[in-house]
Amino acid sequence: MQTGHAVATGKVPALLVGVDFGLPNFDAGLQELGLLAETAGLTPVARVTCRRRAPDAALFVGSGKADEIKALAEETGATEILFDQALSPAQQRNLERHLGLPVNDRTLIILEIFAQRARSHEGKLQVELARLQYVSTRLVRRWSHLERQTGGAGVRGGPGEKQIELDRRMIGEAIKRTKERLVKLKRQRQTQRRQRDRRETFTISLVGYTNAGKSTLFNALVKARAYAADQLFATLDTTTRQLYLGEAGRSVSLSDTVGFIRDLPHGLIDAFAATLQEAAGADLLLHVVDASSPECHEQMDEVRRVLAEIGAGEVAQILVFNKLDALENTARPLHLADMQEIDGQPVQRHFVSARTGEGLAELRQTLALRVGRQMTPDPAAELAGAAP
Repeated sequence: MQTGHAVATGKVPALLVGVDFGLPNFDAGLQELGLLAETAGLTPVARVTCRRRAPDAALFVGSGKADEIKALAEETGATEILFDQALSPAQQRNLERHLGLPVNDRTLIILEIFAQRARSHEGKLQVELARLQYVSTRLVRRWSHLERQTGGAGVRGGPGEKQIELDRRMIGEAIKRTKERLVKLKRQRQTQRRQRDRRETFTISLVGYTNAGKSTLFNALVKARAYAADQLFATLDTTTRQLYLGEAGRSVSLSDTVGFIRDLPHGLIDAFAATLQEAAGADLLLHVVDASSPECHEQMDEVRRVLAEIGAGEVAQILVFNKLDALENTARPLHLADMQEIDGQPVQRHFVSARTGEGLAELRQTLALRVGRQMTPDPAAELAGAAP
């Protein structure tokens, strides 16, 4: 068990809980969950980790560990419990009853952050859809205000059944309306993409783990002022600008997309499908990696997994290892550009610092070469197409 105190005004003190089931990528220090909590406006005041073979069906961590969490919460003044794994509706309800405190999981905290950060109409709709889908699974007998008195001959159903049915129907209708509005926006995006295709615009999308520095790199390349900060999910809405490549003598379309994260809720992947289609429909992906992170290779694997899930796994990539300025001299690469083998295939790799500008000239030159090769007509193909 790890504990640590933090004092902050106006923020909710939260106790973080992680359970090691022997799976890879377990965050023993709950560092990422702590960053998520701080981004959402919580203050981590204590951390608890334990090992189990499988989740407890009722309390996820078992009654003994739940008692320990309750005592630690009283000792540290925590008023909310945050789990690093997804909880079932029943586990969440049972824990709240046992601990006497609000209990939330990683899924909800990510949804909260997305709700705070969404700016565009589409982004807000996507977050609302994911939130509604999450809430719809947590209606059954959870809140006391849903209860009603029942009695008399022939009356069927338990406390709260009538109100729950009403709430479920209202949420179902809201989900349907939100999906319909997103379908319309997706059609508009597809129309815009077809217009770009007719103009033969080369499209590049920035992808990567959250807080890898995508927005800072985007600003450095196109001299834009997209919001960038050293925090998780600083960017949610896709931003697209024209990037002029002097070596190629033409402009390309560069898009900055939402960052990925471990255990991104599937509802959010589905809800953000329209936004992430910018990556799936791109000619080239710049996979931005935080070179200073000790978990950078695990983060790369997670990004590749999500890219495959949204149909962008086969799009050509260039690896961009960012935050070169944060590396110790002994950890700096010998060359700013080289090749890295991924799944048996060589992938071009660049080391850059979006903050200082180091390595950006070499990256621009590589982009110009890629664009020049792909956008130059093939004389043989043209002759074949013109032949009777």
